[in-house]
Amino acid sequence: MTTIQSRRKLIVIVLLCIAVAGALLRHFAAQGSMLRDIGTLLMLLWLPIVGNIIGWLIGRLRRPPAPEPPTFGGPETFAPHVWVELTLRSTSVPSEDVPAAIGEHRCALVVGNDGFTARWFVRPGETVRRGQPHAVQIEFLAPALAMPRFQRDAAFRMLVGGAFIADGKVRELTGQPQPVGPT
Repeated sequence: MTTIQSRRKLIVIVLLCIAVAGALLRHFAAQGSMLRDIGTLLMLLWLPIVGNIIGWLIGRLRRPPAPEPPTFGGPETFAPHVWVELTLRSTSVPSEDVPAAIGEHRCALVVGNDGFTARWFVRPGETVRRGQPHAVQIEFLAPALAMPRFQRDAAFRMLVGGAFIADGKVRELTGQPQPVGPT
């Protein structure tokens, strides 16, 4: 239980005790006396808590779970949308200057101020080294949104985590890879 939750619980208990004390005071006080009016006021202190209790009960009701965000399928469902020329940026630490690991890589491809979730693969036997251009197939999570921005020769940056790790240029839209070299 958080500090705020424990404080709210304590306030509810205190106000409930005050309301019960007001009810007892009202019950035993003479009709029309000042003590009876004070008891009534003490009982009214409980009213704001009723809204909190109703809110708590509504929060406890089972709500339908939020829909799962869209995600990529497994590696067998990979359907590339574009061929790109990708150049991984060099690292400032020589020990981190290693080829990209074999397997799936998820990223955001950024064109201007727009980012699009994508993935690409390094297949067994392939070597994707930093500082060298490579032909890579890219699949977008939302191709209908991304494809208008990723036309032939469109430049982009690759964002992983909070850092831009690569630069690229679109070479082909779902076609055969083009020879990669300095442009």
